Amino acid sequence: MSRGSSADPGLGRLADAILVPPFPGHAAPDWVLAALEAGLAGVTLFGPNIASEEQLAALTARLRQAADEPILAIDEEGGDVTRLAHRTGSRYPGNAALGAVDDTGLTEAVYRALGSDLLALGLNLDLAPSVDVNTVPDNPVIGTRSFGPDTSLVARHAAAAVRGLQRAGVAACAKHFPGHGSTRTDTHHAIATVDASLDLLAQRDLPPFRAAIAAGARAIMPGHLRVPALTGDLPASLSAPALTGLLRGDLGFTGVITSDALEMRALSGPFGIPEAAVRAVAGGVDLLCLGRDTDRKTYLAVREALVTAVSDGRTPASRLEDAAARVAELRSWLARARSSADADGGRRGAGADGADIGLTAARRAIRADPPAVPVPEGAAARPLVVELVPPANIAAGSVPWGLGAWVPAGSLIRLSTGSPAAGLADQVASLLAGAEGRNLFIVVRDAHRHPAAQEMVTRLVTGRPDATVVEMGLPVWRPPAGGYLATYGAARTSSLAAAEVLGLTTA
Repeated sequence: MSRGSSADPGLGRLADAILVPPFPGHAAPDWVLAALEAGLAGVTLFGPNIASEEQLAALTARLRQAADEPILAIDEEGGDVTRLAHRTGSRYPGNAALGAVDDTGLTEAVYRALGSDLLALGLNLDLAPSVDVNTVPDNPVIGTRSFGPDTSLVARHAAAAVRGLQRAGVAACAKHFPGHGSTRTDTHHAIATVDASLDLLAQRDLPPFRAAIAAGARAIMPGHLRVPALTGDLPASLSAPALTGLLRGDLGFTGVITSDALEMRALSGPFGIPEAAVRAVAGGVDLLCLGRDTDRKTYLAVREALVTAVSDGRTPASRLEDAAARVAELRSWLARARSSADADGGRRGAGADGADIGLTAARRAIRADPPAVPVPEGAAARPLVVELVPPANIAAGSVPWGLGAWVPAGSLIRLSTGSPAAGLADQVASLLAGAEGRNLFIVVRDAHRHPAAQEMVTRLVTGRPDATVVEMGLPVWRPPAGGYLATYGAARTSSLAAAEVLGLTTA
């Protein structure tokens, strides 16, 4: 029988030293504060923890009072994946937009501004950037989170993103090792398989991680990805050959290996969360993240499982000690970075010249065909905007997007395109009738992944070839007629940039 954490408080403290659980609500529960005081590494914050910037700053200040530089982590990629701006949409375009511009100085400036925002709000570990090479256009979970499909492009922007965040005083965590871009499975639902040889992996997927490491990334997150040539039947997140062999050995990474959320079905389905935690640490993970929907009971179960694994001899105590030491070193770096963060980055959200760097980047990312999208007279006064809404993505969550904020009341129609609609012909006829005498804008998001959206758009532009289609995902599928505008993401700032081009606002 195992002794358990109550019988061995030293092992309990070691387990706490590598855990960053979540908690519900806008204030820190007593159990979180007590755990931080007793040695818990930190916490991970999510959208439901954030009501306003003022509230968030007060929350992180209270958490910081409970421990010496706790890890206060957040999954803030900008673009389509935002926790800070989950109620409004991000002020920064995402990686696809930055990759489309392909200016590494701009990418570094955007990530430095984002890091400055995080630091000012008391956060110190950003679970970003995504450095996956998105080689499969219909990838259901990466998409606009990637800088693009070209390995060298992704590598140079991965390095720029890491530099930007860390020069702002926030630790970067490059993800999802060894590369999630060639998958067609969302690991929130099931384990994904990367069917690649080691040579292909080295040429296509690993260079961005090498670049991030060379740029000094303090953390790397493995994905719940099965790579048969490397990991056999296990996901990389549990695989010693992937983490200890490839990442630490071949790539020379010495920082903190941070797990993706342990409750994602790719792990919790076959193993359960506590067992997944034990296997992750045994494989080489140093810091264990629990996602938004886990609770104190789950945290305690993971803590107990780690202690029991050491007590029973399944996991060497040295592995837990090694992980705890790496996390302690990260916390020391965070303390030094906070005290010495450069103050010359200008105001939050701004570049060195004081410009709104997010909007600057979003404007530069816009691609229009024809280059100057024709906007009929009176477009701002009488538009009809039809937004085709795809099923929600778990990684992004429900974040507002689209052109609705810049059109008059009664000018916006939102339709779900999860599956072909009954009575499509009648629906299209009704929309065309409502658009008569008005400027018609059709907004889609990753239309290449949604045949129902393609069919709707095709019918609409056939009836109105002067319409403009706005693609707010990846511009893979093109309509047969009409003007075309691509934003490479649906951040609020990308929506604003599109609205400016379309004459809907002069802001």
